[in-house]
Amino acid sequence: MHVRVLLYFRVTMKKYAPYIFLLVGATAIFVIKTNQRGHSASQDQVSVNVPATISSNDSTATNEGFNRHATIIYSKHAHCRMDCRHITEAEVKEILEDGKVNERKIEEDDRGTTYPLEGEAEGHHLRIVFAPKGTDAVEVVTCIDLDTDWPCDCK
Repeated sequence: MHVRVLLYFRVTMKKYAPYIFLLVGATAIFVIKTNQRGHSASQDQVSVNVPATISSNDSTATNEGFNRHATIIYSKHAHCRMDCRHITEAEVKEILEDGKVNERKIEEDDRGTTYPLEGEAEGHHLRIVFAPKGTDAVEVVTCIDLDTDWPCDCK
């Protein structure tokens, strides 16, 4: 009896093993993609005290809770993307001050909300993704050059 059960189990596993591996792989990709937005550990952040100001002409309702006067914090990922894409801290500050929120790209999860701001800075068309960190800091999650696809090996 045990031999039949083991034989049946072995045949069934051979038959369904590719599907099981595919399911496990798809689940792993899903988990990675949903947690890819940025690191939440403070050890992955580099703080730079750059007070940013905002012009008073920004009246977008989606900016509630997003402080453009906050200290800018750069994640390691953001620094890597800035290096690859030749984006300076001055450009990031300019986008923070004058950029327009791309409402279609706003994301929210258990870590909070991210605000993608887009605009022109020093001749570049940029999207900079910011994540508020409390009331007096904002983290740069990533930086994107919307005109040029730069080669980059950031993880």
